[in-house]
Amino acid sequence: MEEAGDVVLRLGADGQILFASQRTVELIGSESPLTGMPLEKLLTEDDRPALQAAQAEVLGGVRNRQFESRFKVQGKEVRFELRLSSYTSQQGAKELLVVGRDMTQQQATEEHLRHMATHDALTELPNRLLLSDRIRMVIANARRSGQNFSIATIGLDGFKKVNDGLGHPVGDAVLRIAAARLRKTLRDSDTLARVGGDEFVAILPGTATEAQIKLVTGRLIATLQSPFEVDSHTIYVGASVGVAVYPQHAEDEARLLALADAAMSRAKETGKARCVVYSQTQSGPPEHDISLEAAMFQAVREGEFLLFYQPIVDAHTREIQGFETLMRWKHPTLGMVPPARFIPIAETNGLINLLGAWALKAACVQLKQFEEVAKRPLYISVNISPRQFRNDKFLDVLDDAIAFSGLLGEQLVLEITEGTLMVDPVHAESILSKMTQRKARIAIDDFGTGYSSLAYLKRFPISVLKIDRAFIRDLPGSQKDAAICNAVLDLAKHLDLSVVAEGVETEEQLAYLEQRGCQYIQGYLTGKPMAANIAMAALRESMHLKIVHPDLRQVGK
Repeated sequence: MEEAGDVVLRLGADGQILFASQRTVELIGSESPLTGMPLEKLLTEDDRPALQAAQAEVLGGVRNRQFESRFKVQGKEVRFELRLSSYTSQQGAKELLVVGRDMTQQQATEEHLRHMATHDALTELPNRLLLSDRIRMVIANARRSGQNFSIATIGLDGFKKVNDGLGHPVGDAVLRIAAARLRKTLRDSDTLARVGGDEFVAILPGTATEAQIKLVTGRLIATLQSPFEVDSHTIYVGASVGVAVYPQHAEDEARLLALADAAMSRAKETGKARCVVYSQTQSGPPEHDISLEAAMFQAVREGEFLLFYQPIVDAHTREIQGFETLMRWKHPTLGMVPPARFIPIAETNGLINLLGAWALKAACVQLKQFEEVAKRPLYISVNISPRQFRNDKFLDVLDDAIAFSGLLGEQLVLEITEGTLMVDPVHAESILSKMTQRKARIAIDDFGTGYSSLAYLKRFPISVLKIDRAFIRDLPGSQKDAAICNAVLDLAKHLDLSVVAEGVETEEQLAYLEQRGCQYIQGYLTGKPMAANIAMAALRESMHLKIVHPDLRQVGK
């Protein structure tokens, strides 16, 4: 007992200490002798009833009892795990044996692990797990009290350039400084969390009106506009903020966070260093259906994804010149799932790279079959998503598709949106140059609805402009749409670019575009997106779609 490393005590039936090991004396640090003292006097008042109950039980016949108590040790409280058991001494008296283990280190370790599980290691702010718990608490309180609140998502502007240009250690330092500034700006009742990368989320109880939101977010933006001094570098980043209000915009945690994030993205798109409060009129985040996402991976394995082809027709001769490839998903129970529903999910989870690679190769192979029927060269147009375009392996995928199909490079048109090019123009210029080295042609899809910077028409190796259907719909009656179409056609003529007008549905639209010199049209007038076998039937029946075949008009209905 003297050599034991833990607390060891012998007690009389009345709880008086009969013996205390040397280790016990060292741990307790009592100046007066422990022998003869009631054990309960060494415990905090709150823990004495538990000791008394345990003593009564073991003296009453229970074999042993184990519980935790706090000892008053040298002016502070230390937690011990105690185990009591009874025995009969040589003199025949009932006595108690107490063995205790110091839980201080274990408690400290557990506290540290709990902190690590709920806090961001870099900034020491609450992480997403603790944020979720805090939001649920604030929602519950708001339902009881009627006090509304808002969620603010804060994204640093230009942080990627800091990481790429100065390195991650400098970037980490900027994040720590930003976290400290934001925390200092907020109230004690607010919660600030880091949810990943350069994004923070603040819970703002009692902040729900436009004036309140403007005041708080203005301070948050202002505190990050001051320069950051890190390792002799003077750095400017700034921040964009998106806000969603409970219960005005949403009543559950996930939706509030999603809407605040969508509003923050809107703030970045419309100038940065500003706050945008979510509005029903702005496009919200796509509904991310988890079950649909799981079904998509299953669909890849089961071959449920299909390619449809929409004819691209010479506006003058009505002859099919090529096809645009469009992806479809034929779900066994849901039927045809709209691309607008599954493409955003595929972009988010990375599945778009796999689907895009398959579509590119399959479309190139299909074009060879179309040419066998048409007995003349055609071209195939394939949409390239932003994530595909930024993928390091995209050029390898392109090479594989061309080599596998035996297609000539110039027969392949790759459609890219304006926004994809402008995210990183330097990278875009490099990739586009390598694509054109393979003879592939570049088309700007939905021209006029994105950035529409005339500078990239000069900078990038573009061959085709596709006028968005939004400018075709009201032709020829709309003067504004007519002016835009005329300007695009005139510009393309002088830059030696081909033009495809999308969404052509009437003979009046076609006549107007043909008169203005538009070379190619695409739309329901000359054919809806159709399965490969129907597209080949159209090629067999006529090389000139002067009037769309009645069967083709029904495709997709």
